[in-house]
Amino acid sequence: MAVVLTARAAAMRRGRRYGEAVDIRRAIPPALAVVAWFNLVSAVIGMVLLVFVGGDTVGMPSEWLERTPFSSWIGPGLILGVVVGGVQVLALLAHRRRLSVAWGLHAASGLVMMIWIFVEIAMLLVWSPLHGIYFATGLLQTVLAVLALGAWPRPFFGRMPRRSRSS
Repeated sequence: MAVVLTARAAAMRRGRRYGEAVDIRRAIPPALAVVAWFNLVSAVIGMVLLVFVGGDTVGMPSEWLERTPFSSWIGPGLILGVVVGGVQVLALLAHRRRLSVAWGLHAASGLVMMIWIFVEIAMLLVWSPLHGIYFATGLLQTVLAVLALGAWPRPFFGRMPRRSRSS
């Protein structure tokens, strides 16, 4: 016989009353870790594909490099792995060790990801849905990090007080 919990019973099991507000800020650190791991794994896979397999074999013709300072895909691959992946590693290490700089490193990592995508599109003049996905993950990482740093209005959708015109 399956046990089915109602929303009220489930809330009571977690020590809260039904309808009581849940503190969403507790979800930010694990969400940041997931996004950072996704970005790190993507950067490492991209580096391996560009440096060791070659851009030509993964659908990136060398003609795309004509407008760039690179003659092969090795340079961009190394930058992707070392710079983009490296800042993700730093953010994850600081996060794991609970260092106070972790949220700032996560914000920087998201910005580096967005800058990488922006520069890649600007230099190659090619767009792919993957660019949108990785730009979105960089943006998500930056926004979550800023919220973790305390930029969380209370209440979230509250109105700002009106200023008096007499001043």
